[in-house]
Amino acid sequence: MEREMNRLGKKFIRSAAILALSLLVGGNALAERIKDLASVQGVRNNQLVGYGVVVGLDGSGDQTTQTPFTTQGIINMLAQLGTTLPTTQALQLKNVAAVMVTASLPPFSRIGQQIDVTVSSMGNARSLRGGTLVLTPLKGADGQVYAQAQGSLMVGGAGAAAGASRTVVNHLLAGRIIAGATVEREVPTNLGQGSFVHYEMNAMDFGTTQRTVEAINRAMGGNVAQALDGRLIRVVAPESPNDRVAFMGRIENLEVRPVQAMAKVIINPRTGSIVMNQTVLIDACAVAHGSLSVVVNAEQAVSQPAPMSGGRTVTTQQADIEITPQSGSLMPVKAGANLADVVKAINALGANPQDLLSILQAMKAAGSLRADLEII
Repeated sequence: MEREMNRLGKKFIRSAAILALSLLVGGNALAERIKDLASVQGVRNNQLVGYGVVVGLDGSGDQTTQTPFTTQGIINMLAQLGTTLPTTQALQLKNVAAVMVTASLPPFSRIGQQIDVTVSSMGNARSLRGGTLVLTPLKGADGQVYAQAQGSLMVGGAGAAAGASRTVVNHLLAGRIIAGATVEREVPTNLGQGSFVHYEMNAMDFGTTQRTVEAINRAMGGNVAQALDGRLIRVVAPESPNDRVAFMGRIENLEVRPVQAMAKVIINPRTGSIVMNQTVLIDACAVAHGSLSVVVNAEQAVSQPAPMSGGRTVTTQQADIEITPQSGSLMPVKAGANLADVVKAINALGANPQDLLSILQAMKAAGSLRADLEII
């Protein structure tokens, strides 16, 4: 008997330890790093864009008679290479396509660093597969050239055509060039202002901002962090660049448990998509939803006059309109204390996604839906 009690006691202790460990892991899983919740003010990407020409296509390029800018781009490019063509000459090119080249210049990029670029067709080319981008300058918002792009395109698709039949797999009019651009000009990036570094929260939330400030002060000691508003945090940082980088590296890896997000339901009426977060609640209510069906039938009728009457044959259209209302029974919706209860209650209505859009809006107007509706 004593041995059995000891066995049960050890089993209970083992189960309690496993439960405590699972709770501990689950609690830590809810925490997020500051680098995922905020960004350093002024440290951001810069967008680059350029107009270029892709050559080497297998007869799938632009129809130059319909895209004059392709011909003009080829003439300008050849003029820079020492070949002059008369502007009045009509070029019939099948292996060339005009493209827009876009790239994102990361912060602290240095001259000579390589970045990826995206190449997208501008004209009526059928495919960019197998093409090569000719040297293209990439400019920023200030009109200055910050990178030069060139290289072979990687298009994730395939296509074939014969006669009037055509088969296409994936998208053939856009591709990537990995490390296809070389940085030629640097963008100055100030890591803070004087003795301060400012962190901008990704989402405006007073509770999460305050918890972030407390986490920084608790880890760094003193009152180094101060919330200026619901999004911006000012942190006192070392003056030395090396010490400042190490200091910020410690801050961005601190873990913060965010405050629960505001209850929100996202509705996309074009696709019928409905997404809600875990804080959405509903109160008990009754819902009745019906539909109205309208059917219009049109028939052609021919009026034939009697022989020798001198009349004409007349064609008339007869319309038959039928309106059928479908009644909806009043169904109770139970109050939901969590997301699972809310989903179960809404599914009990048996309505399709398009009907749910109207039902959720009506529930919000009646005060039964405890969430904000956002239509995208």
